[in-house]
Amino acid sequence: MATHLLTPPSLQPTLSSPSAARLRTAASLAHPLLPSRLRLATPRARPFPRRRAMSATVRSSLIDPDGGALVELVAPPDRRAALRAEAEALPRVRLAPVDLQWAHVLAEGWASPLRGFMREAEYLQSLHFNCIRLPDGGLVNMSLPIVLAIGDAEKEQIGDKPDVALQGPEGGVVAILRRVEIYPHNKEERIARTWGTTAPGLPYVDEAITSAGNWLIGGDLEVLEPIKYNDGLDHYRLSPRQLRNEFDKRAADAVFAFQLRNPVHNGHALLMNDTRRRLLEMGYKNPILLLHPLGGFTKADDVPLPVRMEQHSKVLEDGVLDPETTIVSIFPSPMHYAGPTEVQWHAKARINAGANFYIVGRDPAGMGHPTEKRDLYNPDHGKKVLSMAPGLEKLNILPFKVAAYDTVAKKMAFFDPSRSQDFLFISGTKMRTFAKNGENPPDGFMCPGGWKVLVDYYNSLQSEEAVPAPV
Repeated sequence: MATHLLTPPSLQPTLSSPSAARLRTAASLAHPLLPSRLRLATPRARPFPRRRAMSATVRSSLIDPDGGALVELVAPPDRRAALRAEAEALPRVRLAPVDLQWAHVLAEGWASPLRGFMREAEYLQSLHFNCIRLPDGGLVNMSLPIVLAIGDAEKEQIGDKPDVALQGPEGGVVAILRRVEIYPHNKEERIARTWGTTAPGLPYVDEAITSAGNWLIGGDLEVLEPIKYNDGLDHYRLSPRQLRNEFDKRAADAVFAFQLRNPVHNGHALLMNDTRRRLLEMGYKNPILLLHPLGGFTKADDVPLPVRMEQHSKVLEDGVLDPETTIVSIFPSPMHYAGPTEVQWHAKARINAGANFYIVGRDPAGMGHPTEKRDLYNPDHGKKVLSMAPGLEKLNILPFKVAAYDTVAKKMAFFDPSRSQDFLFISGTKMRTFAKNGENPPDGFMCPGGWKVLVDYYNSLQSEEAVPAPV
């Protein structure tokens, strides 16, 4: 499989000043016929400007945001009262919960350089090219359309007015969308191009597209205040700016991101710890792991976010991952389950958060076919697409080895094809089945504290199902 190759920073000239920071850049050390996307990636040194106190420090600006700067769309506090007053006179569009999650994504800069829900030109580029062209001619990856649907009645109400107020699911005004553009929402084309199928049963389609309006409205977004969910997890929802600041505080010289929507088992931990070991061997001094579970919409049979976050905390508490070198944060995006198309979005968003390495494994963002007994996507295509995707050239892609349960060593280990009979593959579905049935997985599959969280969750579901419904 083609992907980036990495050269240890120790092989490159570095500055002796403690303010030096190594940045990854493309180098022509590989075979001259290889495309530049596949050539060796080598860190180079660059001194960073001094801060106010005139003390030099290593910064985490290991990778620039798309477009060169984070696009943050939350209004400053001194504008909020005026915006609320302005919103009272504007036509309103009510956001569904998934729409609010996308507003959150846009507000914090995860989708930089987007400044709001896509207008038609941006939508078409995203839908047909998986990227958007910048004014300077450069490209940024944008594989998923970030759009807002409205119905006929809302379109008529808006008329030719340039601005609209966006109302949250609970009723309060969340944002103002300015200089709006309304254009047709061809759902079939959107679904076919995003998922590669129009088969019934696609979770995100059922949740957010099928019943959505026949029009899309785009414009520049101004969010009144930071979006909160008040679910006890908001302290985990660090914005790209906050994450970059945290990487600064920890003096990170590499940040490697790992997304998951399942509980962390010891195979995941093996992968993450092995990645850090590899980065240390390459000469990095303080690589930091961004453990970044997806926190937006997920399908009904996925483990809910609060349970996953409790399980993740047990993994750190039990020492499976090192809290000193790990940051756990929630990525607010909804989940499409759109395979190789969606995994580009997941990687692109982490660029904006400052990660310069992205771990990708088997069938990222995939799922089973909704009507047939097979995978919806080729399990290897996600990592292959990432290695070639336009607009992701500055991100190091780290394809991970397959981990499975070694029945001889009685622990999770990297799969060895020479003794394949000794390995047991435990899928997410099988793991959930164990927990639902109260069965213990093999010793060494997951830390005991984390497994107990899952078992308790499924026990609670069974208790709820056992309570008779009121007559």
